[in-house]
Amino acid sequence: MRIAVIGAGVVGALIARELTRYDVEVLLFDREPEPGLGVTKANSAIVHAGFHDEPGTLRARFCVQGNALFPRVGEELGVPFRRVGGFVLAFSPGEEEALRVLVEQGEANGVPGLTFLSGAEVLAREPRVNPEVRRALWAPTVGITSPWALAQAAAENAAANGAELHFEEEVLRIRTGHGRVQALHTPRGVYEVDAVVNAAGLYADRVAALAGAPFPALIPRRGQYILLADTAEGFVRSVLFPTPSSVSKGILVLPTVDGGILLGPTAEDLPPEEKEATQTTRTGLSQVLAGARRLVPALPLTEVLKSFAGLRPEPAGGDFVVGPSSLRGFYHAGGMRSPGLTAAPAVAHFLVQEVIASDLGLRKKEEFNPLRPPIPRAEDFSEEAWAELIHQDPRWGRIVCFCNRVTEAQVVEAIRRGARTLDGVKFRTGAGFGLCQGSFCTARILEILARELGTSFEEVTLRGSGSEIVGGRVRP
Repeated sequence: MRIAVIGAGVVGALIARELTRYDVEVLLFDREPEPGLGVTKANSAIVHAGFHDEPGTLRARFCVQGNALFPRVGEELGVPFRRVGGFVLAFSPGEEEALRVLVEQGEANGVPGLTFLSGAEVLAREPRVNPEVRRALWAPTVGITSPWALAQAAAENAAANGAELHFEEEVLRIRTGHGRVQALHTPRGVYEVDAVVNAAGLYADRVAALAGAPFPALIPRRGQYILLADTAEGFVRSVLFPTPSSVSKGILVLPTVDGGILLGPTAEDLPPEEKEATQTTRTGLSQVLAGARRLVPALPLTEVLKSFAGLRPEPAGGDFVVGPSSLRGFYHAGGMRSPGLTAAPAVAHFLVQEVIASDLGLRKKEEFNPLRPPIPRAEDFSEEAWAELIHQDPRWGRIVCFCNRVTEAQVVEAIRRGARTLDGVKFRTGAGFGLCQGSFCTARILEILARELGTSFEEVTLRGSGSEIVGGRVRP
């Protein structure tokens, strides 16, 4: 039996990994050259507690379940995960009343440990919060992670357990017949399949249309962010939420797993055709600053590293679309708006183990290795151990990225594990993520990619065809 998963974001990659527990052929398709370069690439990276979501929704169910699964998944896949807790801050009597609604929702959803704190108690824990804070909801299970690292690690682990990875291979047609899915057509060929999982992120509605399966329209909701460098590490230690609106959780201030501080996002609904509109705007970034300063007035804006935007799929109706479709053998894992990252491990477990395995009569394999060790980092070793590594392999002594102390050995290991682009190396190693934003390391990484992949400089790309870095040589 052969099952295809369309979409290698965090949801699709975890589903593919879960399927490799069974005695089936698993094919993972994505039009991008690397896992996690769509919705997964640019979001708040928060593992939510589950109090924001309306009881009885799939969002609420899978958020709470996914939050509980994150420690184990992170440990198995070597992905950073920290429970830093989260505050929802109230600055007026009306906002205090909104906190009570959130607590009621959270308790109905089974969120543990929710408590109210006074303004003084908040300031004792987070002294840089706006001193006008009156009260806050404290949620200890809120965490932070690295979304792209999770997608890459899950895809890597799926491949290690037998999955076929088909990157830069967009699905153009889904052949059906006799009420069931039969084959996928891509520019590289035709793949006979017994089942398909639609985890195509912003394009899940279009993939469903290829199969003739009903699916709600997806609206691209743009979120703009400002990232402060790791020189601001410790400025805040927890995720700081405002009281939410009917549209979003609001503009946040939060730490990142690599020591930075993230501000955002906005929530801008775009026309359905603008699924690639990831540009930032003056208006949007002004909204980010205003919203963040309401929570933390004295932000260290001298430490601004970059701004960016991401898109999340907002489905008509607002809830996830997870489960079988009207077409036999065609399953949905779409509409994964916030808290889609948090829900991803639970969605993968539910869809594979409780739906697909039962529906198709799958049998578990005798051997499945859930472990994927992370790429070793120089900072993980003592000076003596690092010196021994350099003695064994001189590439450990050649620093490529001085900002984040990434060595040539790490870059080569990232390529061995599947990196084919500058973004692939960046998201696996951190090279290019530092203060200089790649100004000093890009040329060296280009050289290593070309050498290891057996290509020319001109063929190396930022994130796939059309994003080539070098146009040609200036002199012979």
